[in-house]
Amino acid sequence: MSNREDATKLANNGPCLFFSHKLKYHLTSLGIVAGGKQKPWPTLTLSCTFSHLLSCTRIMSRFVRPSKYRHVYGTANKRELCYDNVRVSGNAWDTNLIKVNPKFFSLNWNSSGGGAFAVIPLAMTGKISDALPLYRGHTAAVLDTDFSPFNDNLIASCAEDSKVFLYTIPDEIGEVDIEPVVRLSSHGRKVGQVLFNPVAENVLLSASADLTMRLWDVEKGVEKQEITGHMEIIQSVSWNSNGTLVATTCRDKKLRVFDIRSNKVVQQADSHQGIKGSRAVWMGDSGRLATTGFSKMSDRQVYIWDGSNLDTPLRTTNLDTSSGVVMPFYDGDSNMLYLAGKGDGNIRYYEYENDELFTLSEFGTNVPQRGIGFMPKRALNINECEIARAYKVSNGSVEPISFTVPRKSDSFQADLFPDCVGDEPALTADAWFGGETANPKLISLEKGFTATVKKEFVASAPAQAAEEVVVAPKSDKDYQEAYHKLRQENEDLKNQIAQKDVKIRLLEVQLEQLTPA
Repeated sequence: MSNREDATKLANNGPCLFFSHKLKYHLTSLGIVAGGKQKPWPTLTLSCTFSHLLSCTRIMSRFVRPSKYRHVYGTANKRELCYDNVRVSGNAWDTNLIKVNPKFFSLNWNSSGGGAFAVIPLAMTGKISDALPLYRGHTAAVLDTDFSPFNDNLIASCAEDSKVFLYTIPDEIGEVDIEPVVRLSSHGRKVGQVLFNPVAENVLLSASADLTMRLWDVEKGVEKQEITGHMEIIQSVSWNSNGTLVATTCRDKKLRVFDIRSNKVVQQADSHQGIKGSRAVWMGDSGRLATTGFSKMSDRQVYIWDGSNLDTPLRTTNLDTSSGVVMPFYDGDSNMLYLAGKGDGNIRYYEYENDELFTLSEFGTNVPQRGIGFMPKRALNINECEIARAYKVSNGSVEPISFTVPRKSDSFQADLFPDCVGDEPALTADAWFGGETANPKLISLEKGFTATVKKEFVASAPAQAAEEVVVAPKSDKDYQEAYHKLRQENEDLKNQIAQKDVKIRLLEVQLEQLTPA
């Protein structure tokens, strides 16, 4: 600094208000600035001033928590890279509506003539065709779907018709609707959640309004275990990282942890006491749980729990007083928790460290979200330092949102992208049901991720007979044909009833004749 104007400018417009006040204080003490007026420039050096400025920097660094994720920001895709003209289901069941894998996303579809959902390739951006083939088979609204973590072309669905179906996804979109390859039908009431095991191949968990959960070997098409212990409807389910425990939230306001293979409740606690929906998610391999819900006063809350001891939550945080259910998503690689409220336009994100949640920032728009799903880490754009990608569902569209760490280097950022879960199973279904335990297989992203060749899913059990599904007419001609068909069926049934009535009367007369006077 060589003159009085530069020194005064630095004092009044420094890079930080804190530093500006400190520098102005020292300049004032040196007689350079006083009461907002400049004094004659004394013959001195400013080395002492800058030494004080350096000491201020050191002091401030003690109060700012160091984190490589402190400047993460979210960016929505351009309109032409979103997905428009989607018919989102209007069912009132609490669900995320969407699931995502490296090749497709599935979306609960608003359709007539039975339940259906759509599977849309990620490359099919823009306006979605009205003639998009749907995945049919259910006779009532589809409530949830889930992709296999080890086969991008295999998806499970559940619906209000109490059925669980498995479908194989063709790489090329055809012109006809897709029918299920496996039909599972042991539940007595509607099935609200399906979730594949994160370690064992072809192991599926389903949760139903009949207050039970069931484990399935989907390749063999058989039920392997029924899990009981809930007193009310199950609201959410979550596997831990090695697929041995399942956490659930329930309408009875309790959080439970199940040893799923032995059908035992190993932990249970009173959770959020509000009457609205609650969710739970395991926080990677830390053994911790995050739950979202409502207080008695309808405040939205986040609790952090020790999964091995649910006596009391480790941390409790009140978010706000909005009414939408909060959907939690946890990234175990970056230790970040994302919270998206239904009906909100924002997505909050936090960093978890030492049983504390540190607020990072939030992504916000004026478009409310109805559901949201996150891409598996292995399919992110690591060259752009993309650490997460959410797919936000609103009325009529699906919008990808990328969360990025701002870095200029073109080299691989090993600290941002540790080895993550790959697409190879650690165990077979038989080994897992036999009691074996293993951690997920990890892969390095340094050379990028290449999706494996499509795996053929072949069910060893014979397919059950399909139920007849009434397909809604699509044109006036179809409506006329359906009307005449139903009218003819109605006339046939009337004739059959009339014939039965005549036969009954004849039998009554014969019976009277045989009865002695």
